[in-house]
Amino acid sequence: MMALFWQGVLLAILVAAISVNADMTLDCRPDSVMLVWTESRTLVDPSLFRLSDCFPTSFSGRQVVFNVGFNDCSFRTLVTGNRLIYSNDLMYISSSDSHILPFTHPVVCSYERPKDWYPVIYDPVFGTYGQGALVFHIGLMNDDFSGPAESTSFPLGSLIPIMASVEQNSHQPLLLLVDECVAAATPELTPESDLYPIITNKGCLVDSKTSRSKFEPRQRSSEIHLSLQAFRFSIGKEVYLHCQLVAWDPVGLDNTKKACNYIRNHGWELLDDPAYSNLCDCCDSTCKSRRMRRTTSGKSGVEQKAVLGPFTVTENS
Repeated sequence: MMALFWQGVLLAILVAAISVNADMTLDCRPDSVMLVWTESRTLVDPSLFRLSDCFPTSFSGRQVVFNVGFNDCSFRTLVTGNRLIYSNDLMYISSSDSHILPFTHPVVCSYERPKDWYPVIYDPVFGTYGQGALVFHIGLMNDDFSGPAESTSFPLGSLIPIMASVEQNSHQPLLLLVDECVAAATPELTPESDLYPIITNKGCLVDSKTSRSKFEPRQRSSEIHLSLQAFRFSIGKEVYLHCQLVAWDPVGLDNTKKACNYIRNHGWELLDDPAYSNLCDCCDSTCKSRRMRRTTSGKSGVEQKAVLGPFTVTENS
């Protein structure tokens, strides 16, 4: 496997002459990367460099070194076609009174994907679905949404972190929403399936009316984070979430494309702009549907069915 990985290195990106001020070199290895940043400006403090949330491995004079694994420092993983790409951001976090302004620079290692290689996060806790030029993902995450879940078992009443996302590639910016989402005991829905509704009525998180479930504040328009309170449905048995993901033009939310939380003693609130929470008023009645139009035809958006699971909800000990 290691030999395949070494042979599969398509690109060990060497970025030089970032500007007249610095050089960056990358040594992209099978499971890690060594980054060396050489700075020419005398006022730059090398201790203020970060690779996402990681501090430098070492620094001396005007040179900063990061020697880290791809499982560290919140590296992003993208599998697309026959490419496996790890990406991150090198940041300089100068103080407000510094003459050196803060800046970021992309860090990318790209490989040819071995035929027998599949990232752990996609099986079974993550699902990937293609729709034209877009790729949708949905998966179970750890508590702070920084990586995949370490377990697919959740105690009753605990919060289940779920993230859905859409890879936009060269597409115009898109806003990811979840139109509908129900829990079932089977990976396929049938007329006889017992269902537990979670999100209905074009983006209304109905489960938040009776639980601690909520959409979390957005980090990116192309992602949506859901903290779902573990419910008493098929307890101790496998559970699957059947969801309808929607990627829209981010301009012009309406009552058919939205994400709404129910706030106790307050009412429905729009995730992306609480000032327009009136778009959620229909959550207690019927939010009129509108025919979906596909991005591939140059119009408003695209939708994708997705299944997350299995996972289990267990009785508290």
